[in-house]
Amino acid sequence: MNELTVRLSSIDAEAGEALAVIAHFDSLVASRAGLQSIVRGAASLAKCPVQLVDPGRRLTVRVLADGLVAQPGDPPDAEWPSEPVGSDGARIWLERPGPAGTVGAMILERAAAAALTVVQRTRAIYPADDPALVEVILDAGAAEADRVVAARRLGLSGPARAACFADGSTLLIPGGAPFPPDRRMGVGPLVDVLDLPGSHSAAQLALRLTAEGTEHDPGPRVVYADELGSVAILIQAADTSKTEMPDLTALMRAGATAPWMFATCEAICWSESLRAAARALHLHHSTLQDRLEQAERALGWDIREPHGRLRLQLALLLRRASRSPSHQAVREGAR
Repeated sequence: MNELTVRLSSIDAEAGEALAVIAHFDSLVASRAGLQSIVRGAASLAKCPVQLVDPGRRLTVRVLADGLVAQPGDPPDAEWPSEPVGSDGARIWLERPGPAGTVGAMILERAAAAALTVVQRTRAIYPADDPALVEVILDAGAAEADRVVAARRLGLSGPARAACFADGSTLLIPGGAPFPPDRRMGVGPLVDVLDLPGSHSAAQLALRLTAEGTEHDPGPRVVYADELGSVAILIQAADTSKTEMPDLTALMRAGATAPWMFATCEAICWSESLRAAARALHLHHSTLQDRLEQAERALGWDIREPHGRLRLQLALLLRRASRSPSHQAVREGAR
């Protein structure tokens, strides 16, 4: 195929590029590549950012032209070329305006077809999960042979991650598989099957930092453990600390002064600007300014400068973590 591509390129450059696209995605499908690899291939070939958006599974995979995985950006522009992935509303987009062109259209078509094979391959994984088998895999004290057999019965043949849910259940998700939609969950890092107990512990901690995403319980519904960094160490240290945390105490006291306090503090802390925070809260900019001043008086420090925002961010994280039953159990045991 490589030789044919070179020969064809010397005759017709565009046809050669199209053939290279076909060969690239055929190779990804044959190797059972995941969605991230497929989107990365599309971004590399198209020389622009590419994102796959699956609203039904609340899944977005976005990769820049240089191959780096990026956070979801602005919602896809209707002017961007795109291709549906199956019939469930998922699409893959080239983040550039104008018509796709022959090669761009081929990239979209082949990437969408490759992504659909992943979705179809993984769609039936979740109902097959057996809680008893999951328990064996997550028991670091169980015999290694038993854990390997349990993993095989669940169809886990490669790296996977643990996801923990608010109802106490756990799901083991193979690498490249989409996450279940509309679930509040903590997601552990992708690891080899025998290392899943560690992924599970990390997912449990991440779950503590989730929220319902409402005004009364603001915060993200999904938290990824491998994005926490040193925050995980902070939470673990706070679990066993017998010292009162003054910033958390101040935040809880401030929250009692107004029903909007926690949601406003979350928006101010995690938005790019005050105007962005106002949009997220559906408030006029001047109204948010008034709330910010009231929040600063209640907290006792300036949250417009970096140090003050960091203090508030950490206090908000500690507030979320401190509400979990597992935290309460640890605190009781430390007394």
